Amino acid sequence: MNIFFTGSIRGGRAHQPKHAFIVRALEKYATVLSPTAYLDTLSEYGETELPREEIFKRERDALLKSDVVVAEVTTPSLGVGYLIACATTLQKRVLALYYGENTFKLSAMIKGDPMVEVHTYKTEEDIEKILGTIKTA
Repeated sequence: MNIFFTGSIRGGRAHQPKHAFIVRALEKYATVLSPTAYLDTLSEYGETELPREEIFKRERDALLKSDVVVAEVTTPSLGVGYLIACATTLQKRVLALYYGENTFKLSAMIKGDPMVEVHTYKTEEDIEKILGTIKTA
């Protein structure tokens, strides 16, 4: 199985350690095709050394090859929202992970889409439990 992971890069790097944990947890179940969002070497502006067209093609190609999409959606991101929309159009399973007890700040477009499974988490154990549903689906 191939999993596409996405999370905010230019919207802020505050959740990068959580991104890294999520990717390590996902690697227990499948191949993670999108290694970029969790890297601690990126600046707040992302991959500035690559042309935007190359980043777009790489991400699109990885999304097309994926079976499941996992998106960390706590920090709002146009790119993450775009990738979620592409994934639902492609009929991919989408798990959206939101840090905290409520999702009041999460876009209604994400929460309201019946093709996006929104899960809240507070601990690494919560993340593990949510991601465990990937192998059972």
